[in-house]
Amino acid sequence: MIDYKKKLATLSLQTKSIFSGHPIAIAGLIGFVIFVLIALFAPWIAPQNPYDLMVLDIMDGLLPPLSKLGNGTTSWLGTDAVGRDILSAVMYGLRLSLFVAFVATTVGFLIGVFLGLLAAVKGGWVESVIMRAVDLKVSFPGILLALMMLAIFGTGVDKIIYALIIGVWASKARLTRSSALSEMQKEYIDAARISAIPNWRIMLKFLLPNSIAPVLVMVPMSLSGCIGAEATLSFLGVGVPITEPSLGLLIANGNDYLLSGKWWISLFPGVVLVSLVLCINVVADRIREHNNPFLKSMNMQ
Repeated sequence: MIDYKKKLATLSLQTKSIFSGHPIAIAGLIGFVIFVLIALFAPWIAPQNPYDLMVLDIMDGLLPPLSKLGNGTTSWLGTDAVGRDILSAVMYGLRLSLFVAFVATTVGFLIGVFLGLLAAVKGGWVESVIMRAVDLKVSFPGILLALMMLAIFGTGVDKIIYALIIGVWASKARLTRSSALSEMQKEYIDAARISAIPNWRIMLKFLLPNSIAPVLVMVPMSLSGCIGAEATLSFLGVGVPITEPSLGLLIANGNDYLLSGKWWISLFPGVVLVSLVLCINVVADRIREHNNPFLKSMNMQ
């Protein structure tokens, strides 16, 4: 039976060792956790459901921060053109942006790791096909490839997740293959093959635990990249639907009002987006530094 208390204690010690003595990284981690909690509990803590068109009042449109709405409540960050409370919209937009990024990063990570291990173990034409597919993907800019996919298959939350997955898996597959090939030169893999252990067991039991560490370091950066890519696509109008705005679409909604002095519509979603990406990047840099012996030795000098 798995001892979950022991695993949680080990994870806690590992987290403490990574962030101990690095206040900026700790602040980034705390900020990221706060953003995730806000996203998770948005339906319960948001003053308004911005996706429910029945609660919106056009007469409350374009009100500045700290204005009173028609129902007597205060809009702390103002409203947009359709009377949507910006604070509530940011909370729900954060929820949608993180959901899209988490799903795309997780699925892309699993696909990339599996294909990377398969290429390393099988070799031959299987490895050639997988790596040529990786080269083909890498030859296209990620945003351009996503735009092409969305132009062909249409917009929507599911479509943008598929587009982001294609942008994530290739780098994971290449790095996993490289790490697995290095592991396959070791004696325990030769012993496993001599013992006639099936390839799938070698992949899962031996290669996966010993090859996945370098790929895990890339996950926070991939999450940050997916959030930025989703925001970019939504800002361009080919991402999530208008009825369920993410942070990028909220910024785009206020773009037409910037010159008329309605700065709050784009400012607050933009600040949240930049802060979220910054927190993730700070955490990612610290994890990368902790797992890179060269960077660690440079900091100790």
